[in-house]
Amino acid sequence: MDKTYIEALVVMSEATGKGWWTPYKKPMEQGPLNMAELEAGAAEVRLHQSLFIPGLFQTADYAQAIFATPQLGFENEDIGDALKFRMERQRILTRDSPPSVHAVIHESALHMKFGGTDVLRGQLLHLIELARLPHVNIRIYPFSSQAHAAISGNFVHLIPSVPQLGTVVLEQPTGIRYLGGQAALLQYRQLFERLADYALPPIDVSLAPEAHSVKDSLALIQHVLYTL
Repeated sequence: MDKTYIEALVVMSEATGKGWWTPYKKPMEQGPLNMAELEAGAAEVRLHQSLFIPGLFQTADYAQAIFATPQLGFENEDIGDALKFRMERQRILTRDSPPSVHAVIHESALHMKFGGTDVLRGQLLHLIELARLPHVNIRIYPFSSQAHAAISGNFVHLIPSVPQLGTVVLEQPTGIRYLGGQAALLQYRQLFERLADYALPPIDVSLAPEAHSVKDSLALIQHVLYTL
């Protein structure tokens, strides 16, 4: 058996489960706490989201508008804790040795006006700014592409330094599911690669304006901004 794999298993068995998220154990449910711990140990994060801008990319105003949605059942006094926790999670993007983050976001998410037009405009501009980070890759999956995104569901594939120990997280109305094992990890790795293939080229703000076309992610976001 691979020595690196064995060493990683030993490290996992000795982990205390404590981190920046520990003080949130009382106000937060276990699902977000598990996600924060998995993100903290990830070398790479791959995610697909169809109706929301992913949590790691959300502005405070956008996230607060989501938490205030009555269907989620947050009490007013809980929204502050949930918002603070989400903003804290995003620090993995700017920490030393951050994970590489690859996201495929469906075009539908660019039109969902959580908090209204101004909040959505700020969120889309923030998405463009995040794409300036060298370890963040964001692709938009357009309405005009194949229907793979419609049937794949939303998921996050968290990949540690030893990929065999990765985890796929599925958020569903009935709760959160965690998938491991080589068959599931391979399935979702291939699924993400297929989504990325059918998505538009990633947001790249380093290109000159004339280099963009209607067939890249930045141009599509800018088009949506123009229509707001």
